[in-house]
Amino acid sequence: MTDLTTTYLGLKLKNPLVASASPMSKKLDKAKRLEEAGIAAIVMYSLFEEQIIHESLELDHFLSRGADSFAEALSYLPDGGMYGVGPEKYLNHLAGLKKSVRVPVIGSLNGVSKGGWTSYAKRIEETGADALELNLYFLSTDPNLTAAELEDAQVELVAEVKSAIKIPLAVKLSPFVTSLPNFAKRIVDAGASGLVLFNRFYQPDFDLNELDIVHSLDLSTSADLRLPLRWISILYGNVSADFALTSGVHTHTDVLKAMMAGAKVAMMASNLLHNGESVVPSMLADLQTWMAEREYTSIQQMQGSMCQKNVKEPAAFERANYMKVLNSWRD
Repeated sequence: MTDLTTTYLGLKLKNPLVASASPMSKKLDKAKRLEEAGIAAIVMYSLFEEQIIHESLELDHFLSRGADSFAEALSYLPDGGMYGVGPEKYLNHLAGLKKSVRVPVIGSLNGVSKGGWTSYAKRIEETGADALELNLYFLSTDPNLTAAELEDAQVELVAEVKSAIKIPLAVKLSPFVTSLPNFAKRIVDAGASGLVLFNRFYQPDFDLNELDIVHSLDLSTSADLRLPLRWISILYGNVSADFALTSGVHTHTDVLKAMMAGAKVAMMASNLLHNGESVVPSMLADLQTWMAEREYTSIQQMQGSMCQKNVKEPAAFERANYMKVLNSWRD
């Protein structure tokens, strides 16, 4: 029997398929169906820094009612939409989810600044979460904010969160970093045991009839796999961390590519949101068939086998391959 087990953040998983942070974890029955379908671990949807601050501001508002200067402050915070649940509800749901399933449950915090909100990392740990994923989602729009200042602040945030917890910490990164290998190493040195590549920045559109901003969510395709695949292949063996590939995992071949690049797990959201948990058993079956036909006995056997250091043409991951790709086009 082909061994599909893998280890991520010190957690032994029955296979490399992990449900990444998404609305799928908002319902206990959906989480249970994911487990029954074969998902090896579940990352909770994120608790946002803004939600925690919003609750704190509301409490302060009621304790200091009458302060005229405060009335407008809450409107500065974005509408959370379907994610607009309070921190206490989030923690209660996380505790309930942990009790409802046997697979590991990973909590998720989304934030960018140091502050009192990071104490919720400890509270997530206290719910019984097996690990914590810190999602560094920040788009710099200030021309006076340097890359060094932004990176320093994020490294300090990781160190602060890690100092509050004993469970493993994974950090979800953006691909928009000038020197990703250096930044990844600094994040790991600050306390991260795992790196999740990559965060997807959602792009707004324009409504030309209403002259307004349109918030849209475009689900990934397998083509989105290439960016994290490339960078995990480069980072594997150079940065001491467990890698999770997310964005573009839709087929068993996507999972195989993630493993060969050096990932410990392949995380899915779009595929599950679009097709439901029924895709999981077939992906696992196809994974086993492919491995058996090529005489792979385990997932561990292939992990990192096609990273930058292990391929015949390492320049394919770098600029040296740029002209070759352009010249490969035939009309």
